[in-house]
Amino acid sequence: MRTQPGFLLNKSLSIYAIFLFLIAFAIPLFAIDFPPVKNNDSDNFIELKGKIVDKKSGANLAYAGLTVVGTNISTISNSEGDFSIKISKEIANPKIKITFIGYKNKLVALADLKPDQSRIELEPSPIQLPELNVISKDAEVLIRAVLDKRGDNYFNAQTLMTAFYRETIRKNKSAYVSLSEAVVEINKQPYTSFKPDAVRLYKSRKKADYNKLDTLAFKLQGGPYNSLYLDIMKNPDYIFTDDMIANYEFTFDHTAHEDNRLIYVLDFKQRPGSKYPMYFGKLYIDAQTIALKSAVFSLNLTDKDAAAEMFIKKKPFNARAYPTETKYRIDYLEKDGKWYYAYSRIELGMRIIWKKRLFNTNYFSTVEMAVTDWGQGAEKKSFDFKDRLKPSVIIGDEASGFSDPKFWGEFNVIEPEKSIDSAIKKIQKQLEKK
Repeated sequence: MRTQPGFLLNKSLSIYAIFLFLIAFAIPLFAIDFPPVKNNDSDNFIELKGKIVDKKSGANLAYAGLTVVGTNISTISNSEGDFSIKISKEIANPKIKITFIGYKNKLVALADLKPDQSRIELEPSPIQLPELNVISKDAEVLIRAVLDKRGDNYFNAQTLMTAFYRETIRKNKSAYVSLSEAVVEINKQPYTSFKPDAVRLYKSRKKADYNKLDTLAFKLQGGPYNSLYLDIMKNPDYIFTDDMIANYEFTFDHTAHEDNRLIYVLDFKQRPGSKYPMYFGKLYIDAQTIALKSAVFSLNLTDKDAAAEMFIKKKPFNARAYPTETKYRIDYLEKDGKWYYAYSRIELGMRIIWKKRLFNTNYFSTVEMAVTDWGQGAEKKSFDFKDRLKPSVIIGDEASGFSDPKFWGEFNVIEPEKSIDSAIKKIQKQLEKK
């Protein structure tokens, strides 16, 4: 059966644009019993904070991967290159491996890092232009090979993952009107399985300022499922079915290196005359395994009405709404020859045009999730149905906790960008005054 291009967005990221008085009917999150929170005693772990930069230019390296060697503990630098990572004191002489496409991997001993202001410099990997093998001479052939080999390249067993999730909503790119964060457990299904991934909420907090939302409540539906649907190796039918591939133009951009490994970089875009809005961007493919390592792409928004149908769940009768920007990112990491979902990010801009009003309203939202730990044996620890989050969940409707600076305890999180960090500190001051 043919899947409509753009179904990924239609399923994974819907926007609630409804009158404020309907907020009371939002979906509750805490109607379930949660396991006890882990010990938050900071004596059990060491926390390191710092920045990943280019050694020559000093430029920040966004979304660099950090992994504790010999473990499944990992995190990622934020869009400004900043990172934080927590490591149990039970791990003897831990070392951190830092990876970034186009750079040499770097191994750093914990003892060589400062607790709060570590500056880790990565060296660009020498650019070499090896001959392309037979499979790489045709870009479309290469992406089909990636899909054919996903059963060999990606996890083929159920995996229990711990992940940190964050979603933000800003009004007119200046004021944060909603900020939600959570630690979730993911029952990740094998990449060849049609069974969907399941998510359980472990711990969360949120703050929403509905006074700044005018008469409109802008909500993101789907929560962590938005991030999981972006796992296009688990869900290729949302973007790259056989029918959809024919609607894209694939071309080679260049080759890059991560340490000593060759990376093919492919461009793809919608063919002229395609009926539905489709995607365009870049695919980063590991030449050794023919596995998708990263994808960075956007949705074609030329047809505003068609794009709006993919996103808008409900809206006021006296307003029009359509997306103004869409950006997506998905990253995979490799462990023992198998690749797995590690990080995804969605950036969405939405414009609300009001009838008989002088000014329009613009909202900008960011949704990101990073896997911070994982282990096998998920089949022995399946989630009860009542404990699972629904794919229609609205994370921002419940939870609290911004008054506690040590709220996350030993859980690893994505270091907040400066603007988010400022928003969190502002929230904490407001709570202190109350």
